[in-house]
Amino acid sequence: MSDSSSAYSEAWIAGPGDHQFYTRTYTAASAPRAAVLFVHGFADHVGRYEHAHCNWAARDIMVFAFDQRGFGRTALDNQHKSKDAVYGKASHQMQMQDIEWWVRHVKKEHPNLPLFLFGHSMGGGMVLAFSTQAQPPPSSETIKLLSGVIASSPLLLQTVPASKLLRKAGGMAATIIPWLPFPARVPAEDLSHDAIVNRASELDPLIKSYGTFRGLTDMLERGENLLRSGYHHWPENLSVTSHTASEQFFNKLDAEDKKLALFPGGYHELTNEPNGMKEKFWDECVSWILAHVPATSGDGAHLAKL
Repeated sequence: MSDSSSAYSEAWIAGPGDHQFYTRTYTAASAPRAAVLFVHGFADHVGRYEHAHCNWAARDIMVFAFDQRGFGRTALDNQHKSKDAVYGKASHQMQMQDIEWWVRHVKKEHPNLPLFLFGHSMGGGMVLAFSTQAQPPPSSETIKLLSGVIASSPLLLQTVPASKLLRKAGGMAATIIPWLPFPARVPAEDLSHDAIVNRASELDPLIKSYGTFRGLTDMLERGENLLRSGYHHWPENLSVTSHTASEQFFNKLDAEDKKLALFPGGYHELTNEPNGMKEKFWDECVSWILAHVPATSGDGAHLAKL
C-alpha cells in the first residue's frame, strides 16, 4: 500500500520475516546527491522528523525513514501492522537484522547514490553498534554499502542510570518474560527547549511511556558494550553528535575520517531546538554528508567507489 503527500510518499513494506513496516520517502528536490537511511529513537516515530527530512530533501538528499519494529505505526496501526507486532517488542538482534535489511533495500532502490546511515538517540546507539560490532548481523559486505554513519545524541549511557538492583532484575525478566511491558517514561521537558514540541510529544498517540524487558535491557547493554569493547570494523566515515559518553566512544574509534560535533546548551533533540540551533544542526549534518559525496554522484550517474 502506498499513498503520498506533498512532502513525502508513504508505504507499508514487508521487511525481515515479512514483518510490516511503515515507511516514508522524502524525494530530493532536484537530482539527488546522496541517500540517508534514518533510524529513530526509543518511544519515537518518523513522523516527528518531517521538518528535518524536508530540509534535507530540499538540499538534494533523499531520505528513507521507517517506524522501527515495536514503535510508531509499525506497532500501533491496527489496520496494517503485523499480527505479532507489540509496542516495545524488539531485541538487539532483531534491530540489527532490520537495519541490515533496510540498508540493502535502500541501496537496491538507489544503487548509484552514496548511502549514509543516520540514527538518533536509541537509533544512534543502534547505528554505532551496527557499524562496529564484530559478529553479524550485519555482514562486512553490508557495511561496505555505506558511505558514512551519523549518530545524533546516541544512547550510550543513561544520564541518571537505573540502580544495579533494577538492572539485574530487569535482565532476569528479559530472559523469562521478555515482552512484558515495563514503564520507561522519557521526560518531555528534557527533549528540547521548545515547550510546544515537548507538549506535542506528551500528547502524541504514537508515543507510549513503556518498553519491554528485553527491549530495554538490550538498549542499555548495547551502549555499555560499545563503550568497553574493542572495534573490529567501522564505517569509512563517521560523525557523532552528543556529549560525554559519545566523546569517550569517539576517542576509542580508530577511524581515519571521523568528526565530533558538539552543540553547547542543546538538549537531547537538537532537531527541535529553537533560536537557530536546529538549523545549525541540520547544516552540520548536510554539510558533512555532501563533503563525503563524489561530485558525480546521483541516480543514473557513475559513482566512484569509496
